[in-house]
Amino acid sequence: MRRLAVASVLISLLISSCGRTDYADETQADKKTDIVYISNEEVGSSVEIIRQLSEEYEAEHPNVRFSIEAIPEGDLSQRITLLAASNDLPALFRYQSGRPLLDLIRSDSVLNLEETFKELDLYDRLNPAAVELLKSAVDGAGLYALPLEMNIEGFWYNKAIFERYGLKEPQTWDEMLRIAETLKAAGIQPFSVAGKDKWQITRLINAYAIRKIGVDAMEQVDKGTLKLTDPRFIEAASVVQDMGLKGYLGRAVNTLDVNAATDLFLQGQAAMYYSGSWLLRDFNVPERNKLGAENIGFFSIPLVEGGAGQLDEYPMNAGLTTSFSKAAYTEEVGDWMKDVFEEYGDRAMSELGMVTGFNVESMPENVPPLTRMVQEKIEGVKRASGWFEAKFSTKAQLLAWNNAQLLVTDSRFAPTRYMTELQAVLDSEQ
Repeated sequence: MRRLAVASVLISLLISSCGRTDYADETQADKKTDIVYISNEEVGSSVEIIRQLSEEYEAEHPNVRFSIEAIPEGDLSQRITLLAASNDLPALFRYQSGRPLLDLIRSDSVLNLEETFKELDLYDRLNPAAVELLKSAVDGAGLYALPLEMNIEGFWYNKAIFERYGLKEPQTWDEMLRIAETLKAAGIQPFSVAGKDKWQITRLINAYAIRKIGVDAMEQVDKGTLKLTDPRFIEAASVVQDMGLKGYLGRAVNTLDVNAATDLFLQGQAAMYYSGSWLLRDFNVPERNKLGAENIGFFSIPLVEGGAGQLDEYPMNAGLTTSFSKAAYTEEVGDWMKDVFEEYGDRAMSELGMVTGFNVESMPENVPPLTRMVQEKIEGVKRASGWFEAKFSTKAQLLAWNNAQLLVTDSRFAPTRYMTELQAVLDSEQ
């Protein structure tokens, strides 16, 4: 009887155990995978493409839920820094790809995307130039951000204005300044510049510097092998200051933000606009582009006499990049990632005419001409540079921006002072 009782208990435990296993399997099957994306925007550009592809994935994988948490760009860095400190980063998030991201890499907070993309058989989807650009932004630490967009910088220009005055795309900086003088004399503002947002002024300084010194000018500064007090940097600041004081940048340069400066150009009120290929999203929208895409041209940063730069070298950037949390990465996130980013490059091109750091497997026939032109120029880039303050600390970055506003409006603020004060900050941080 005792053996029978023991057997009954064992059978009962076995049945009970089987019941719990079935319940656990059922619970696991019902478990949702939440993939949260912290971004500075909730609609438009790359976010829209990721949302679209994710909705298609969710239709076949109802256990996955993708959502976007949009916060103002000015608050983005602080928010990500706080989440990283508490090991609570979301699955993916937008962040600056330079020094800020390097800090997260060193704290082992972000996912190595080269390793992950190779495991997911996605690595060949990435443009090699984009990969190298992102690696160089973090001092060669590796690939920890995705190039959801890929931009070159140069001068956009109004073809109709150039044709009206018999002007041609300049090959040298001196030719461009002569064009500016011709236009100013005719009552046309030569350049649109968003001085209120400051960085468009330092982009002009960088443009001249990389043509005078070479595409690696700011890399040399970052390594400490070249000082901003070098006469060639002071020359760059002097040329840009002269452009401002002569009125080439407009009478109220420091009152225009990016949107206003873009509209000034697109409404035909300024002939040239130094910016990047991210403007395609505005150029390809007829409601905003009053010129018409057929009246917009683009030329590389002109050469500087005696300089080391070449026309096939461009400042390039991948915009505000997207990274993934190492702690939040799971097999389910990997499956979602593979499905979404297999199609990302083609979908961004076909839906938005958007140039990215992903290879386009099938170029659509209806790609806007300006987008196709930018894509071809990116494919022909020999060497690339970052922007002026790409590897500056926040303190140095703010000084470069704030003093740039003084530089182009106040003749008493000498170019030598601009570079000397900036170099002093860099020296104090070494």
